[in-house]
Amino acid sequence: MRIFYGVQATGNGHITRARVMAPVLQAAGFDVTYLFTGRPWDHLFEMAVFGDYLWRKGLTFSTKAGRVSYLKTSVQNDVIRFIRDVRTLDLSHYDLVITDFEPVTAWAARLQKREIIGIGHQYAFNYPIPKTGDDIFARTVLKYFAPASVGLGLHWHHFDQPILPPIIETPPEPEAVLEHKVLVYLPFEDIREIVALLAPLREYEFHVYSPAVSRDRPEHIHIKQLSRTGFQQDLRDCSSVICNAGFELASEALQMGKKLLVKPLRAQMEQLSNALALEQTQLGAVMPELERASVIHWLRNGHAVRVIYPNVASHIVRWLKSGDRHIDHAWVRSVWDEVRYDYGANPQRRANAA
Repeated sequence: MRIFYGVQATGNGHITRARVMAPVLQAAGFDVTYLFTGRPWDHLFEMAVFGDYLWRKGLTFSTKAGRVSYLKTSVQNDVIRFIRDVRTLDLSHYDLVITDFEPVTAWAARLQKREIIGIGHQYAFNYPIPKTGDDIFARTVLKYFAPASVGLGLHWHHFDQPILPPIIETPPEPEAVLEHKVLVYLPFEDIREIVALLAPLREYEFHVYSPAVSRDRPEHIHIKQLSRTGFQQDLRDCSSVICNAGFELASEALQMGKKLLVKPLRAQMEQLSNALALEQTQLGAVMPELERASVIHWLRNGHAVRVIYPNVASHIVRWLKSGDRHIDHAWVRSVWDEVRYDYGANPQRRANAA
């Protein structure tokens, strides 16, 4: 069976999810062509798992000072080119079309009257799950940005809805988890503000991944460029994670039992809702702004929750192979029955970084 799989590449979360799906699809005998949009082609990295993938400019969201900028978003997106890419994408040679919130694939499938399966966190918002920051723009984006015939929504909890757990990799256990090592990934925030926030907290080692560079920083703050290998290593042996309220990194942190603090993007309904969901489920802490008092309180008093998720990618691939595109509630419940929660001490071995 030939599959066309569109992936929104604005952030790293969608690509990370596709990295997990790719080997499972290949092992099941599917012939998959991947399309990535929403990020410049030369900004994609470590893409070998996707073979001879395709690229289009697509649509993306622009941010400024930690919030979505509607004006900048509208100016930077090339709508005419997007329409041309949609019209020229031929899906007739494929048996199945999948989109991970990728709009060129989704709209090409709709134009060609093809069934399309949506896989991703955004499709969970079709159901009554925790939501906040909702407005007409957010509702329009979720409904029309990458529409799907069938949406497989993903979330940290089922909220009594037919949505699935996150699609994440199960990483190898680290030899030691360093108590005072904190991974920081806030790519939409000003790097100077991040350094100023963390500079007085010298009893911790902060490993900050950022597209920007800051040479004016104290020794306990390490600024690093994006690297999947380096990032995964730091994620494995850190004790705590500070990040925006995106879905995929928070999912990985929960799977590894990391203490989690999120700072949602302002004016971004999905991230604001994710923060609300983390608070309601008591899986993580939230700071609405970059505030040192919140970071200190979390570092000293926060607790980690380890959520052991099953191999959701394998469940989805078996569902795709069955040919039945109906989302069966009993099937969804059976997947959630495999989820395990550990609210106690982190079971991983730890070593003091001091």
